[in-house]
Amino acid sequence: MMYDVVVVGGGPSGATAAEDLARSGARVAMLDREGRIKPCGGAIPPRLIEDFAIPDDQLVAKITTARMISPTGRAVDIPIENGFVGMVDREHFDEYLRNRATQAGATRLTGTFLRIERDPGGCNVVYREKATGEERRLSARMVIGADGARSRVAAAEMPGGSKIPYVLAYHEIIDAPDCATGSYDPARCDVIYDGAISPDFYGWVFPHGRSASVGMGTAVDGVDLKQATAALRSASGLAECATVRREGAPIPLRPLDRWDNGRDLVLAGDAAGVVAPSSGEGIYYAMIGGRVAATAAMAALTSADPAKLKLARQLFMKEHKTVFRVLASMQNAYYRSDERRERFVSLCHDIDVQRLTFEAYMNKRLVKARPLAHVKIGIKNLAHLTGLVRPGYV
Repeated sequence: MMYDVVVVGGGPSGATAAEDLARSGARVAMLDREGRIKPCGGAIPPRLIEDFAIPDDQLVAKITTARMISPTGRAVDIPIENGFVGMVDREHFDEYLRNRATQAGATRLTGTFLRIERDPGGCNVVYREKATGEERRLSARMVIGADGARSRVAAAEMPGGSKIPYVLAYHEIIDAPDCATGSYDPARCDVIYDGAISPDFYGWVFPHGRSASVGMGTAVDGVDLKQATAALRSASGLAECATVRREGAPIPLRPLDRWDNGRDLVLAGDAAGVVAPSSGEGIYYAMIGGRVAATAAMAALTSADPAKLKLARQLFMKEHKTVFRVLASMQNAYYRSDERRERFVSLCHDIDVQRLTFEAYMNKRLVKARPLAHVKIGIKNLAHLTGLVRPGYV
């Protein structure tokens, strides 16, 4: 069988691309390794729930408060006004998305990508079938590489595809404690900015209903991720909770400069490096990445013009480039030392910072409705960075 598109990877990005392509009438195959669960806090904003029609039964928790915790233990609670942040368990959420792609008409295959071979008829995606261990081939006109931060597709097919800078993330899924245990709140996400937990990123405690995700990330060599997570669990009063599973994986730090080869292949999701700086948020951007990759692939197929594959990156950056730039600047400014992290949490006391931050997160765009608030935030940000104000003052 000749497929129009073979999607390599069945996470949120690959499954979204496969579903969109199938609904557009393309003959599509989705190749997934199966059995791998990505470490992830699992937060999804209302914009994702709306744009991708996620049913309520996929939400294992609804978060109404975010708590920022500084190196000295200062806690700033930020209420999520007029809504909530949904939480999903990637073990079940990813499978739901794969099943939805299959129901839309995508052919689901389980195996490990090996290489791409080309002949005059098109691409041949070579993979090792999980059930038999044998090499198989899928013929296709186009390929979408959505196989994660250490993408084999990107490494083999794209210049620089094996050199994406990344943070190593590790978390432990634990049984959720009783609501009265320690400071744990099943409706609150805790984000810990403390160099003792992560010297360059952050730690987290995210409720998942009957379970919780506790973890951290770092790009610094030599940091013991398991030891840091154990310290975080102890500090959060969660050391005695039973551990359900442990997971680790890289999280890319910036998008690749190019996502397509100008011929027959385009990248999506973590393979293209689309994880938000500063926050490490990836699910929404992965699914948008899958959608724009599917759009670009269909445009290239219907027009017989491979230059249309550039649309994937162009469409993504048109909407999200500014947000990524602002978040990268914030990470570079505040994550470099505990003194800076202390000032960042102090800045989070400000009500304008809280409102604009969550409006941008919930709706995935920088809000321009209150220009004076932007000016105030800029002045306060400069004052905190230059040390004109002491931590704790806003």
